[in-house]
Amino acid sequence: MDKDKALVVFQDVKIRRIWHDNEWYFSVVDVVEALTESPTPRQYWSKIKDREFISVELSPIWVQLKLIAEDDKSRETDCANTKNMFRIIQSIPSPKAEPFKQWLAQVGYERVQEIEDPEIAQKRMRELYKAKGYSDEWIEKRVRGIAVRQELTNEWKNRGVEENKEYAILTN
Repeated sequence: MDKDKALVVFQDVKIRRIWHDNEWYFSVVDVVEALTESPTPRQYWSKIKDREFISVELSPIWVQLKLIAEDDKSRETDCANTKNMFRIIQSIPSPKAEPFKQWLAQVGYERVQEIEDPEIAQKRMRELYKAKGYSDEWIEKRVRGIAVRQELTNEWKNRGVEENKEYAILTN
């Protein structure tokens, strides 16, 4: 993998990442450094790991993957996918992490609202497309296309189509 594509930048801190099991995994130590400005992010992570996960005997939500270190050598590094990284971030007791935690709480609250009233989800989708610069006509076509595709796939399911491969063939 191209070394440049394996880096993302958050608030001027480079966060290493690697494509693993069909998703991005991020260096936990790099995220801890970005959200705490700790001079010793590895020790900071070690304390969080012990306090929040190991001491309460939770299953590890991180994996060890080889990432390129500052000395250009490949080293085993604690990494987590996006979902598990959010859980780790929730455990970081830092004022710099607080806005991110508040954003996560807001997103969670919005998703609960959407479960209670699916029209909210559709309204949010339209607002997101509008913010991305799509026209009202394009958005309407997109919404109709999604509804038609759902009807079609439901009909296929009712007629016995079961595998993703079969759906791929039918939609081709």
